[in-house]
Amino acid sequence: MSIELPVLRLGLVGFSAEQHERIARLLVSPAAGGMVWQTGKFSEADAWCVNSARTQSLADGTLRVASGLPSGRSVQFNLEEVDRPIAFSMPPAACELVSTYRFDLDSDASIRAVLARFESWLQPLTAQFYLASHIIDNESALGRGVYHVIAHGRLLAVVDLQGEVGVLPTAGPGDFEDALWTARPASAAGIPEGFVRASLSQLMWQYAVRTLRDALPKRYRSGPLYFRRLPRLPQRLLTDSHLLLLRELAGGPASFEDLQQRTGLGDKPLARSLTALYLVGSITSNPKRAGACRIASRPAEDPDSAHGIGHSLSPLGMDSQPVSNRPRPAPSDLTAPAPLSLE
Repeated sequence: MSIELPVLRLGLVGFSAEQHERIARLLVSPAAGGMVWQTGKFSEADAWCVNSARTQSLADGTLRVASGLPSGRSVQFNLEEVDRPIAFSMPPAACELVSTYRFDLDSDASIRAVLARFESWLQPLTAQFYLASHIIDNESALGRGVYHVIAHGRLLAVVDLQGEVGVLPTAGPGDFEDALWTARPASAAGIPEGFVRASLSQLMWQYAVRTLRDALPKRYRSGPLYFRRLPRLPQRLLTDSHLLLLRELAGGPASFEDLQQRTGLGDKPLARSLTALYLVGSITSNPKRAGACRIASRPAEDPDSAHGIGHSLSPLGMDSQPVSNRPRPAPSDLTAPAPLSLE
């Protein structure tokens, strides 16, 4: 089995075009670290690098970072609310930035070092990615149930294919090469303390937005696609493209080509967004599994249920909810919320 590595995305703010390009070139270098790094949209990135020279501390405790690009926009955020690793270029400017990573913008070694720190911080997330990849590789042999994933006598994960998942946060890609799936013993406790816990939907979503694999079935590129249900995920995980596609399909079925024309998304971005929605069971190519739009009655921000998650990988967890014969209600607004305070 080949080892699949996740794509980790780095958000950059406050840097000039030349600085941005230099960091981007450094990411593709083999010396940049063990993971695959790409620059990405700041609000959707796994880690942030900020130019201290353009950072200002405001009276309300938030930080404002001016764009380094002539046509760019500033970004504003509260450091205490940041939920991902963040590093500031040295030296700090107008604000005293404590408990954050630092790097020397003029030193390739310093930038690589901070990427390594980011990878360490993100290790629980990458462990989830490796587990999800292993689930997809073994999907044809799995059914509904609760499994222990074990390698060389060590428990790597506990997987409930209709509920919650737990994975050892230090698990790496090599750990899953020789892993075996066994039914969880009746005497076994639940997910061990210290394991990273997530719903199956969250696990597959983390995988879908970071894989380079084309995991969208061929039938999803040819026939009509149907809205099935809202993603059982916090809404903050959904991007504008995911919400746009949900809105289109909530109004009625559409083909891959139809969605390209309606949304303006290119082939690859559309396929990636549809893959994520497919893997969490929000869309289907089977009209018998389509669901009536109930967007207004169940906000996407609802917390995940620990039971009955299911997901769209055949034959795992597919329900048989029939198409409603009643007219579809008009979908409520699925516009994406502003990811950050932009000026």
